[in-house]
Amino acid sequence: MKSILIIVTALFSLSLCSQNMTNEKLDEIYTSVSDSIQGRPGAWQLYIKDVQLLSLTDTNHNRMRIISPIADSNSLTNDLIKAAMIANFHTALDVKYAVTDGVLWSVFIHPLKELSEQQVKDAIAQVYNANVNFGSTFASTSLSFPFNENQKKEEKKTEPPIEKRRF
Repeated sequence: MKSILIIVTALFSLSLCSQNMTNEKLDEIYTSVSDSIQGRPGAWQLYIKDVQLLSLTDTNHNRMRIISPIADSNSLTNDLIKAAMIANFHTALDVKYAVTDGVLWSVFIHPLKELSEQQVKDAIAQVYNANVNFGSTFASTSLSFPFNENQKKEEKKTEPPIEKRRF
């Protein structure tokens, strides 16, 4: 009897913590934090301080992503690519640098329903920061995981930031 009570209590606690993010809630959040926004629920284009962010959702598969184009991937040096890969482990945190269709992006991908409003706002900030910090700190937040000294020295050798391509 005691174990059943514990299981029921645990399941009830989990249901209280679960989120139910929707396209309508995302639309409200994006509208409140952006300088301008276009699109429709499920496919948005927003700008924050002249930085373009896109968000796409797939409610049938419970997925969402927030992405921001950074540069033409063909213009990246090997040093910049390596620094981005190191950043994916240490300083990009919840976002990652990724390449598709000839474009380098900062990317946040997550199950949709499980997101809270604060997590969405944090994801927007991290995607934005990873974009503007590409080529310098490569950081999405002020946090980072510890580096070994050889990696720090290698990162300092990277070339200055490349010119950003406007999409």
